[in-house]
Amino acid sequence: MELPKIVHGYMLLIAVIFLLLNLFVFSSSLPQGKPLPHMTSDVEEVSGKSFDYIVVGGGTAGCPLAATLSERFSVLLVERGGSSFENPFILEKKYYGFSLLQTDEHTSLAQSFISKDGISNLRGRVLGGSSAMNGGFYSRASQDFVKKVGWNNELVKNAYEWVESRIVFKPELTPWQTVAEFSFLEAGILPYNGFSLEHIKGTKLGGSIFDECGKRHTSADLLLAGNLNNITVLLNATVKSVIIHNTGNRTEKIAQGIRFIKSDGSSLEIYEAYLNQQENSSLRGDVILAAGALGSPQILLLSGIGSYRHLKNFNIPLVLNLKKVGHGMKDEPGIALLVDSKPKNRQPDTPQVVGITDDFKIIIEAGILPISFNATRMPIAAKLALPASKGRLKLNNTDPRQNPWVKFNYLAKEEDCEECVKLVELLERVARSESIALFLGAERKNHVLSGEEEMRKFCKENVRTFYHFHGGCIVGSVVDDDYKVYGVRGLRVVDGSTFEESPGTNPMATLLMLGRYQGVKILKEREK
Repeated sequence: MELPKIVHGYMLLIAVIFLLLNLFVFSSSLPQGKPLPHMTSDVEEVSGKSFDYIVVGGGTAGCPLAATLSERFSVLLVERGGSSFENPFILEKKYYGFSLLQTDEHTSLAQSFISKDGISNLRGRVLGGSSAMNGGFYSRASQDFVKKVGWNNELVKNAYEWVESRIVFKPELTPWQTVAEFSFLEAGILPYNGFSLEHIKGTKLGGSIFDECGKRHTSADLLLAGNLNNITVLLNATVKSVIIHNTGNRTEKIAQGIRFIKSDGSSLEIYEAYLNQQENSSLRGDVILAAGALGSPQILLLSGIGSYRHLKNFNIPLVLNLKKVGHGMKDEPGIALLVDSKPKNRQPDTPQVVGITDDFKIIIEAGILPISFNATRMPIAAKLALPASKGRLKLNNTDPRQNPWVKFNYLAKEEDCEECVKLVELLERVARSESIALFLGAERKNHVLSGEEEMRKFCKENVRTFYHFHGGCIVGSVVDDDYKVYGVRGLRVVDGSTFEESPGTNPMATLLMLGRYQGVKILKEREK
């Protein structure tokens, strides 16, 4: 998510949010008359039922994955939040960022958490996941990334195009984005690449999931490309664990379904849903975790898959001693400078232009973000795209509705500190550009940092998340090249928790692609 956190203390009461929601005429990003998949929040309706596939997490990767599998099989898609189809704070670009101004324990679209680094963060809790709340910037992974992870180039291309033909658009630059574009070029972020969906050095205009009318198209829209008769979407339900049984093979387990509870915190009653049983085990479907970089490793741990020593602390019976679950957690450190001198009532503006420099290690963008319902600020923000520092995720407790313990170790490695100094120098050059000076005039805020030590201190004191955290179920450590969990038949993970690094300018495009890509691969497997 490209949603930099600029100030603290602007959270609004939930009652105000609901009051304002009732004042708006709800609009939808869907074509008029377009049918939706069957969606329910009634856990009793799903309890005890069986499906060919169960996808846990209706987010950026989960929705295209479920849509693809539904072409031939029945799919249960379980989402811990509600629907995104009729919420103006999600769908209307003019309300960009409003959904992040309030959070609560169980029902808000964004769930807040503070990492053990002391950095405030957010994760999506709504059908569509982070694609329902982020800045909507769409850019593919580099060819080097695709080669490194071993994906099939032709399948990757087809999967990207499947996504892009449905929910990706070429944006028209707003005045502020035009200024940002010129300021990046003034600062030496070259060459100028114009519009491109590729991850390439220089300054470019990227794709957007906001259409020409300012309507957001989330990953949930991709469900409409599936066989709607085969999709059941269970909303406001949180998966507690995967049901895993022993097989005849002592060294292998098998996933048979899921246990879930209501997300609202009102009940601890546990419900179950199952995979359809086939006489030939090679024809069985899978439980597929697509719950994100925090959710998927958390569910594995709660299911008894992880380090024996850690699980013992919570009296969770060990199913599989897979020690690397929760390891390799990364977040991309971000720094932001406010270029306006004070809050003002401007319309929010999503990033449409990025600068990619320093051998792809620094990525910079600009936006206009709400800090309340009648005030915004104008940040120039940059992230360290390939940090060396790693962290860890562990359980806090056994309630899947609560956030796990996570530490990213921002700027712990010396090379990250050195890179952050370069990042701050670039931000200052951009903030002092003539383009921004002419646009803001007297409203412009001056920035003066001198010397490497001052910049290092500035980095340490002002580092924040760019909302691009990943890791915890990394390919080669927790899952194999087919995203199957080691030692458990019928269990996969397909989301950003499998990444060692965040692809492209941000992960959204590649996660959308990954859901489609893995879905197609699974369908091809079933043909053999």
